[in-house]
Amino acid sequence: MYAPSGCSRASGGNVPGVAFRLSCARTSMAATNPANDAPYRLISGVEFGDNVIVRSFSNLYGCRIGDETQIGPFVEIQAGAVIGRRCKIQSHTFVCDGTVLEDEVFVGHGVVFINDQFPRAATPEGDLKSPADWKLEGTIVERAAAIGSGAVILCGLRIGAGALVGAGAVVTRDVPAGTIVSGNPARDHHAAARLEA
Repeated sequence: MYAPSGCSRASGGNVPGVAFRLSCARTSMAATNPANDAPYRLISGVEFGDNVIVRSFSNLYGCRIGDETQIGPFVEIQAGAVIGRRCKIQSHTFVCDGTVLEDEVFVGHGVVFINDQFPRAATPEGDLKSPADWKLEGTIVERAAAIGSGAVILCGLRIGAGALVGAGAVVTRDVPAGTIVSGNPARDHHAAARLEA
């Protein structure tokens, strides 16, 4: 499996519900702040590569962001997410724990990644759920894939290298490398056109 530069896949260890985590060597990830100044950002426990740009009104905590990546305004990237080198993440996007964006991935405006297949606030007994009460299911977006604005990416999926997810798509299954998908649910509506050519 490919992982962003300096990272390799490892088991989730003894963390309940976590199938895998990425183990990342500390290569150029020495910076504790992005390369630019911008007001009104929440940045805590983030490992930054070189020349990372983070715009105003972004929330980044406990994640890892590779060299030369650009993060737009109003983006949230949770602890445990890994962003590769030279990625672009546009405004109003949510990247949750368990999401891996490999190098050179484009994420449009307002994209939402999901990491819980059966979300609930409380257990059947009525107690507020704890981390032990649900299973984190990560998503991998492979190198140079692009995700259009407003797409929703369900959990436990892989979007292949160079794939294109159309704006507003709801991705419910894996997207093969180099494929163009769109719609709800996202499908390869372009296969027939390729066959006719």
